[in-house]
Amino acid sequence: MKTIEIDDDLYQFIASQTQQIGESASDILRRLLIASLTEAQAPAVPAAKQAAKAAVEVAPEAVAEKATVSAAAVEKTGSVFDFISPQDLSAEQSVVGRFLFILSALSRAHRGDFAQVLEIKGRNRLYFGQSEASLLEAGSSTNPKPIPNTDFWVITNSNTTRKKMMLTEVASKLGYSSVEVERIRDLL
Repeated sequence: MKTIEIDDDLYQFIASQTQQIGESASDILRRLLIASLTEAQAPAVPAAKQAAKAAVEVAPEAVAEKATVSAAAVEKTGSVFDFISPQDLSAEQSVVGRFLFILSALSRAHRGDFAQVLEIKGRNRLYFGQSEASLLEAGSSTNPKPIPNTDFWVITNSNTTRKKMMLTEVASKLGYSSVEVERIRDLL
């Protein structure tokens, strides 16, 4: 096996293409490359079929409505387990790195609902915010960090048990079952 260095944004793209838990980066790249090669080598559609295709018209409103419904269905059925592989988690060396990675995956799986994390608070401090400043104002020694690929920030100076509790609350708010909540918590 060879090791290559890639930019963070490319790595995030590859990770976002995960279709099954445990799928390696090599498997993802192989699948994507084979699919693009297959498309490039597909035989040209005969002219008669192209003409028949062009004769069929679909109202743009119907297409837009179907696309909207499909996007909403995907948003509600997304699961964090579609975005996390053991290889990705093991690549994160620190607890804080894994914590941020899991939160980012939860955000990708629940784009429309992820803002609910702003409701999660401790007795005397905010856990999540929309800016570093909001978390710094809410308490001392919070060490806020941005959740990758989101507009949200989270405090990171809490102990691992507290981070697990925060993940538990996030997963519960996003509608996971108690068994799934435990699985998410145990990823940390």
